[in-house]
Amino acid sequence: MRVLVAYASSTGFTKGIAEFVGERLREHGTQVDVQGVDSVKNLAGHDAFVIGSALYNQHWLKEAKSFVSNNRALLSTRPVWLFSSGPVGTKTTDAQGRDLSDVSGPKEIDELREAVKPRDHRVFFGGLDGSRLTGAIGFAYRMARRSQAARESMPEGDFRDWKEIESWANGIAEALPTVPA
Repeated sequence: MRVLVAYASSTGFTKGIAEFVGERLREHGTQVDVQGVDSVKNLAGHDAFVIGSALYNQHWLKEAKSFVSNNRALLSTRPVWLFSSGPVGTKTTDAQGRDLSDVSGPKEIDELREAVKPRDHRVFFGGLDGSRLTGAIGFAYRMARRSQAARESMPEGDFRDWKEIESWANGIAEALPTVPA
């Protein structure tokens, strides 16, 4: 069984999740390649896929959406798991009391589900380090951070829950032996 863990990450937090998932799968005896979606050259040698993207404004990064769209014919014939890395902070619910993991996106999740029929999609809390943001996103972030409300809604730090991510990765590893090679 050979698995590709592909990711789109702007500041490295999502990459870290992908690498962690890859390590957990390897610990279960799975052959794993971990690559950024822009560097993946050949999907045909993989039996299953884990694909993740950072969330910005509740959307997957453009390169992650393109990766799924451009490879949907093959991905739809193999087991796929999706993850999103997005909410930041220590609050787990929004102002309406809804679980942030349920309401944080991606807004295109229905399209992704239709395209590749994933076995699961999980939203994990991510991280935010404004000094790593560049270009238009970095400029918009620096402008927004002038507001107290923005600073409160977008706290900087690493909010990844490694136990939650490990549990999810272990679930994938347990499901893989049931996947026809």
